[in-house]
Amino acid sequence: MTTVIETQRLTLDELAPPDADFIVELLNDPAFLANIGDRGVRDHADALRYIANGPAASYAKHGFGLWLVRDKVSGERLGLSGLLQRDTLPDADIGYAFLPQYRGQGYAVEACTAVIAHAREPLRLPRVLAIVSPGNEASTRVLEKIGLRYQRRMRLSEDAEELLLYSTEA
Repeated sequence: MTTVIETQRLTLDELAPPDADFIVELLNDPAFLANIGDRGVRDHADALRYIANGPAASYAKHGFGLWLVRDKVSGERLGLSGLLQRDTLPDADIGYAFLPQYRGQGYAVEACTAVIAHAREPLRLPRVLAIVSPGNEASTRVLEKIGLRYQRRMRLSEDAEELLLYSTEA
């Protein structure tokens, strides 16, 4: 297990094959499916492919990706938080998702605040973006609490749903 970031209550670690069952659970949570989308991960083998082709490939290519958020004391897997580099956005964007039992406890704000700090130093990213579905008020509140500001409505492609774009720039 490679820990990338530590906060008061959390560690953010690189995802690895032992996290596959957690990935199946999180990516099939109804809120994940509704607000983030269906990643087609239905079983252990799908989760292993997701980890290898998504987060692990991003760590190797960009030096960042989605990290596993754990409770520092218990080691319990709570969710994901990290940075994504999409072909359709000019800068990295922050992403996060937590299992239902860990929402509303400040974990997303704590993890995302640490991710933004990590983006600034040591990664030296000039700006971090975020995209969120209109109506996802819980995520909008997290973005505003961690210092991102609404920029505009946008689409990742012509046929994609309209999203709200946030940025660390004013």
